[in-house]
Amino acid sequence: MKKNYLFSLLLSVANILFPIISFPYVSKTLGPVGIGKVQFITTFASYFALIAALGIPIYGVREIAKHKDSHAQLSKVFSELIIIYFITSVFLSIIYLGVVLFLPWFSGDKNFYLWAITLVVLGFSSIDWFYAGLEEFKTVAVRSVCVRVISLALIFLLIRKDGDYYQYLFIIIFTTLANNFINFVMLSKKITFTNKGLSFNRHLRPLFLIFGTTVATSMYTMLDTVLLGFLSDNKSVGLYSAAVKLSKIAIPVVTSFGVILVPKISKSLEDKNNVEVQALLNKSFSFIAFISIPLGFGLGILAPELIIAFSSTKFIDSIFAMQILSLLPFLIGFGYFFGFQILIPGGKDKELLFSVLGGVLMGLLLNFLLVPQLKQLGAAIANVGSELMVTLFYLYFVKKHYKYKFNLRPVYSALLCSIMFIPIIYLLRMVNLNIYVFIFLSATVCALVYFAAQKLLFKNNLITETIQPFLLNKLPFYNKGEINNIPFD
Repeated sequence: MKKNYLFSLLLSVANILFPIISFPYVSKTLGPVGIGKVQFITTFASYFALIAALGIPIYGVREIAKHKDSHAQLSKVFSELIIIYFITSVFLSIIYLGVVLFLPWFSGDKNFYLWAITLVVLGFSSIDWFYAGLEEFKTVAVRSVCVRVISLALIFLLIRKDGDYYQYLFIIIFTTLANNFINFVMLSKKITFTNKGLSFNRHLRPLFLIFGTTVATSMYTMLDTVLLGFLSDNKSVGLYSAAVKLSKIAIPVVTSFGVILVPKISKSLEDKNNVEVQALLNKSFSFIAFISIPLGFGLGILAPELIIAFSSTKFIDSIFAMQILSLLPFLIGFGYFFGFQILIPGGKDKELLFSVLGGVLMGLLLNFLLVPQLKQLGAAIANVGSELMVTLFYLYFVKKHYKYKFNLRPVYSALLCSIMFIPIIYLLRMVNLNIYVFIFLSATVCALVYFAAQKLLFKNNLITETIQPFLLNKLPFYNKGEINNIPFD
């Protein structure tokens, strides 16, 4: 498990570093209007791609994990799911094309929307779910990092002035599809595609339940951007995008450990090994609390400097929105824990759908009430309100169906240690530092203080049994025999 976590973490770090390096340059070059235009177009196309996916990226992990020990069954399940995915991708592409060509609202940027159709028609090529079900996180991570490095180079080479919208759109399309293509080419080593003896009906009911959940989830995670575009303007979308990107930038790290546990939890539940499930959930719960709470604190306190440093002073109106959105690492982290690590592996698809529909209703209500007047700030409030509603519903259904116990001590200790960031950053602001030096120094000092407080004051097992031994293991003079029982193994 340790190697899987390292590669999952590698992918998470890449997902963080890529926007940290690229977004400041792109936002300063294209400005709020340019960013808003491309972001709206890609988000609109992503809706159709999401519907075409029919819940397969979530359902597929569970099914592949169940059948990974049988090549014949694995090949059959994959063939069934990829055929369904292909058909829905073609069908949704036709609908997308009709909407773009025949509705006058899209006429101004029609060519942009026509290029973005590739995200829909080739959406079926996204098969990370297959490798995740096999627990081959190295495959996904290494190829994704390579593609992102190439994309980063293309950004600096091709985006040179404020009118380079097409270039930015093409790079987003390349980043999305290139890794999919490579993973697809390598499939022949894992499965044998077949069109004989396939049974599609057995997948339809769970797929439609998860599909409903996925679409509903998208309605409160992406609908904010779309509604902001319809109810406001491109500038507000650009300002909101800057706040959201920075607020969600660390989410992959928060969920990185949980990602590798989903196949294991699915298998343990299949084997009715509840002791193993409880042990896995305990580790994940502690990890999410340990990581998400200080990240949220840091993002909220450093929002003014982060917005200016990574988006420029043109985005200064994003600061308050980002401070509200700094709650997302905590809400999404625990929402992922209760929903995707417990309810989905346990087959509670109806409960998941109900929970997400609650978030949709909350999101729609808050967006329509707040966005016309508050613009990006209203969208931020709606986003947080939706995530809170969903997480509370997830928690309710977990309590209703399971008897798992969760120790809240990691949450309390993380909150108390994170409060220490406030005086640290306040004192550093009194020193006249370069903004990038200030951000780096603030993050470093806060992290050191946080780790020290967790270890010395709260004797956090996550540090003493996992992080500390893992880091020391890299030192040549450290006795490696002492870390044979790292909890990740």
